[in-house]
Amino acid sequence: MFSQTITIDYMCWKCKRTICSSEKIFRTSVCEFCGADLHVCRNCTFYSPGAHYDCRENVEELVADKEKANFCAAFSPRADFVSGDDKAAKARDAFNSLFGGIVL
Repeated sequence: MFSQTITIDYMCWKCKRTICSSEKIFRTSVCEFCGADLHVCRNCTFYSPGAHYDCRENVEELVADKEKANFCAAFSPRADFVSGDDKAAKARDAFNSLFGGIVL
């Protein structure tokens, strides 16, 4: 019999470092680099500031501190963080591709 371990890459919401793990994120999981809690709203796929309770899932209870570990059953870790600098660069590239580098 062969044993296969699946490694999943998560990203810390605070330090933005990639965390490779063969385990899921639990309420007690912390970032090995900065020590931040990982099972938090800010690290969830469904976190959406401005939505009901800042969540795209239909949650019934407010999680007041979005940066502290919680017991949310809808938690799904995200790995798609984009820094502010990257967002600006992508927007600039999109603008340039639309207008062909027109200088204003």
